[in-house]
Amino acid sequence: LIRQVLANLVGNALKYSRKRERAQIHIAAESGEHEGRPEWVIRIADNGVGFNMKYVGKLFGVFQRLHGATDFEGTGIGLANVRRVVERHGGRTWAEAEPDRGATFYFSLPRDE
Repeated sequence: LIRQVLANLVGNALKYSRKRERAQIHIAAESGEHEGRPEWVIRIADNGVGFNMKYVGKLFGVFQRLHGATDFEGTGIGLANVRRVVERHGGRTWAEAEPDRGATFYFSLPRDE
């Protein structure tokens, strides 16, 4: 299931940056801590179309799209599935972006000591 999470997030980065002359996608993982608990934080960043942060609360909802279906294909359930899988594994999800400047999606998973 974590492979599906990665496939979805990387697929979105490719999809939303495909109109760039040179798409840039960066994937990284680092050790972190949240509320006193150790975790791995995985980050997928792109230089795509981005989105307005005032709509970030809609991103991980079922059938919530921030871009038109005519501009970008998809069913609107990918990020909802990402959140569900990550939460079932004890992690969390979040995103940051700016319109026309790209987006960064994060997810975390508990790290055993």
